[in-house]
Amino acid sequence: MIRLAAASAIALACTMSLAHAEPQLTATDAVRGVKQVKTVKPQFKKRVVRLVTDEAPGTVIVDTTNKFLYLVEGNNRATRYGIGVGREGFGWSGVVKVGRKAEWPGWTPPPEMRAREAKAGHKLPAFQPGGPDNPLGARAMYLYQGGHDTAFRIHGTNQPWTIGLNLSSGCIRMVNNDVQDLYERVPVGTKVIVVGPGNKQGNVAFQDRGIDVLRTLFGG
Repeated sequence: MIRLAAASAIALACTMSLAHAEPQLTATDAVRGVKQVKTVKPQFKKRVVRLVTDEAPGTVIVDTTNKFLYLVEGNNRATRYGIGVGREGFGWSGVVKVGRKAEWPGWTPPPEMRAREAKAGHKLPAFQPGGPDNPLGARAMYLYQGGHDTAFRIHGTNQPWTIGLNLSSGCIRMVNNDVQDLYERVPVGTKVIVVGPGNKQGNVAFQDRGIDVLRTLFGG
């Protein structure tokens, strides 16, 4: 299970101060040394796949190693989305729930982040309202454990070239179209299993057997 003390230590680039309880990430870290394009690599685009698992329909499984998020639909089927995750040193795992959701969340960088970015020649705003240019993207789903905010989120991004990479510190990012789709399909209280370092998610059985060709072509 995710320990809240550990989470707070790695959440500077994913959350602001607890007084405001808004999600965060380092906008500038996301673009340094990475070619900026408007599209996502084909392997990380939204797909309907055959997913063998005993997890209940409606469960979200996040595979931080392969950079995929699955919404389990039952009958060994799932919707698969590409994601970007934190750097290797900020990897995490655990079983949590969606505690709350927000549309077009605002961005308030903590003082430590602003000071660090200023030294690198990047001036961050004290606060940036939600909108198309906000690095948190169109939607945010806040991950809770035992009724407490873990400081981790699933959120959008206006930087599609970062999907499939380890760039921000801790959070799970999706392109805006995908996070909006997931947001509409995932209610508060949804179980989220993050499979990653430390095996804190416990025993989770799932096997991605690739694109569900018939459903992709004909729907249903």
